Amino acid sequence: MDKQGHVYIMSNKFRTTFYIGITNDLRVRVWQHLNEGGSSFVKKYQCFDLVYYEHFMSVADAIDREKQLKNWHRDWKVNLIKTKNPDMIDLKTEITSD
Repeated sequence: MDKQGHVYIMSNKFRTTFYIGITNDLRVRVWQHLNEGGSSFVKKYQCFDLVYYEHFMSVADAIDREKQLKNWHRDWKVNLIKTKNPDMIDLKTEITSD
């Protein structure tokens, strides 16, 4: 059985830069970004806020979605984020509280 996956978008505090990634463990991946184990892009542009994520039943589907989103214009990405997160707040507490 294929592992499940997530597409996620991280942003800086001013919401001027976005990083799109995939993972099979969203909590761990966000923690890695915050503790300098994530991508160099996230560190360089200080994209430490989780503003959007989607869950997929397979990693292959998550990869397809990631590729799609990376080709989108900035305005399209902002509009997508605002469909689920209108105020573009940091969603880390949403994924860490159980």
